[in-house]
Amino acid sequence: MVPILGTIASSFDNTVAARGIFTGGYLSLNIIEYITIGTLGNATDFGDLTLARSSPATCASTTRGVCAMGYASSISSVTNTIDYITIATAGNAIDFGDSTQARYSVSGCGSSTRGIFGGGFTGGRVATIDYITIGTVGNATTFGDLTVARENHASASSSTRGLWMMGLPQSGITNIIDYVTIASTGNAIDFGDATYSARGQAGCSSATRAVFGGGDNGNDVGIATLNYVTIASTGNATNFGDLTVGRSAIASTSSSTRGVFAGGFGVSSNYDIIDYVTIATTGNATDFGDLSATRTSFAGLSNDHGGL
Repeated sequence: MVPILGTIASSFDNTVAARGIFTGGYLSLNIIEYITIGTLGNATDFGDLTLARSSPATCASTTRGVCAMGYASSISSVTNTIDYITIATAGNAIDFGDSTQARYSVSGCGSSTRGIFGGGFTGGRVATIDYITIGTVGNATTFGDLTVARENHASASSSTRGLWMMGLPQSGITNIIDYVTIASTGNAIDFGDATYSARGQAGCSSATRAVFGGGDNGNDVGIATLNYVTIASTGNATNFGDLTVGRSAIASTSSSTRGVFAGGFGVSSNYDIIDYVTIATTGNATDFGDLSATRTSFAGLSNDHGGL
């Protein structure tokens, strides 16, 4: 089975076009590539990470994107490395600092100032949440814990609240949704449940709505289902529509209006597919373009996500 990741949405500056960035991937890729979210088309090379890795976590401000943790040459080589890029300018990533704990299959989200990373795997599922100040390089700080230790989950955020959805706990696969208040610290609180249970799905958001989906239920058969929640409330998710192809180990990013889902694997194939949805409406995803190659277990960010 291909190892899977949790992923993230991200951020916007009105002086530049909303840009989506995809980082890392299986097996231990250092690739960074980008898309312009408001248009359609194939991804373009951006640069390289400081360390090739699979299943990292990401977050972003309006200007800076961050890629954290993951595993390098094998799942026994887990890193706590955090990199950053300047989103508007293509180029290689620069060292930012270290997370509180080396792990992979983490998922990140955040506001315009703070990035938070939750869960993951390192010798077992972990509940750890840590945070960084995106504009300042340095090591991460402990934030609290998820309600359930898990990996291979999705995340999304508004400017005030971060969510983690579904994933793989110590036993079984879950449909739980947690949330935290980004500007504070403390343990996550139960939000509600997704309409299905999965691992390896991805999430993105506008300022008000989180859309998440894909994944698999443990049999490596990709799921096409998309769900959504209203971030400021609590409660169970509602069906949104379907991806163009059911798949797991996908990455996601968003502008304030459009959610994008990329890559992943299904029953017999890895995919280079990029799909998009209009976050404020419901309905099935539409083809956006392609990645530079098939890719799984990677993560997405942007300069126009719901946390800004």
